[in-house]
Amino acid sequence: MRIVDVCAFYTPHGGGVRTYMHRKLAAAAAAGHEMIVLAPGADYSSTTVEGGVVITIPSPRLALDRRYRYFDDEAMLHRKLDEWRPDVVEVSSPWSSAAMVARWRGSATRSMVMHADPLSAYAYRWFGGVASVATIDRGFDRFWRHLRFLGDAMDFVICASDDLAARLQKGGLTKVATVPMGVEPGMFSPAKRDKALREELLARCELTPTATLLLGIGRYSSEKRWGMVIDAAIAAGATAPIGVLLVGEGRTRRALEARVAGSPHVVVAGPVHDRARLADIMASADALVHGCEAETFCMVGAEAAASGLPIIAPDRGGAADHVQACWGRHYRAGSARSLRDAIAAFVAASPQPRIPLSAIPVRTMDDHFAELFATYAAKTIGMPRAA
Repeated sequence: MRIVDVCAFYTPHGGGVRTYMHRKLAAAAAAGHEMIVLAPGADYSSTTVEGGVVITIPSPRLALDRRYRYFDDEAMLHRKLDEWRPDVVEVSSPWSSAAMVARWRGSATRSMVMHADPLSAYAYRWFGGVASVATIDRGFDRFWRHLRFLGDAMDFVICASDDLAARLQKGGLTKVATVPMGVEPGMFSPAKRDKALREELLARCELTPTATLLLGIGRYSSEKRWGMVIDAAIAAGATAPIGVLLVGEGRTRRALEARVAGSPHVVVAGPVHDRARLADIMASADALVHGCEAETFCMVGAEAAASGLPIIAPDRGGAADHVQACWGRHYRAGSARSLRDAIAAFVAASPQPRIPLSAIPVRTMDDHFAELFATYAAKTIGMPRAA
């Protein structure tokens, strides 16, 4: 198959989208597919990447984040799709680029991959304290109508978690399929647990080895709710010794550091770019604590589960799916009190036996891409290529 991915949030500066797309390009080439990424850029360019092609189309910068650009020339995007005559067109954002693809007159199979969950990231977070999800959905009916329009124009709406898939189906989208993502092969394992490393990390939290070590990993931004995690952990720590190590980077780091002032048991650290080192840290902690209910999959949750790490996660969003893979706790999304109680219950039940390696089913990114391409092939093989 020839697959063209219209990827509005691809940027050469890095990030999760770039990492995912490069893995996807390599997986497509290995499976014998031809894959092209169309992305907004400073100018027109064509670059061979991992056996595929990344093409940028001249586009303006986003006002709120100058690292990114956005498609604003629908006619040019349509011309590029006409030139490449794809068997499958993917679009990786439910915003204007998806509407542009929906209006394209080609006959290729079309797929919208839900790499973003705007309602959870914004609407539910902003108004969840004063209104129910159902009430918020009614208030954002215009966006739901937009999603249903896109869903009707696509052959597939691909979700990485059952939670998001169920919510979209409840909202009236009918072509929804769940294709979970996976972890980097061979990287994460309970066998990497290191007692000395655990003691070292607890020492950074000014605690002894008898304490519980909670690990939080992710971007320092408002939707990740790290402030709530900090408050809940400090409150739970009033009755038991609990250390929290946060690993990440982002615009709210200084605010988080100020929030933990006076509590030596919470450390707001920088990112760990060495993936092997990160895998060692994951396997050596006692639990992963996650605050965000807007994850479409939650890669860090999958990595923690593959590391044999119990997970304390909200009861909505992609992170919730990973709690079933190992011992852990759900708590009510957005509630610091519920999270405090979940942490306290987890600590009270500790120490728990570590999960045997043989009991952990580890889904890899290779598994994800194989299933995704097979889903497209079942619809596409034998169809004439788009005119």
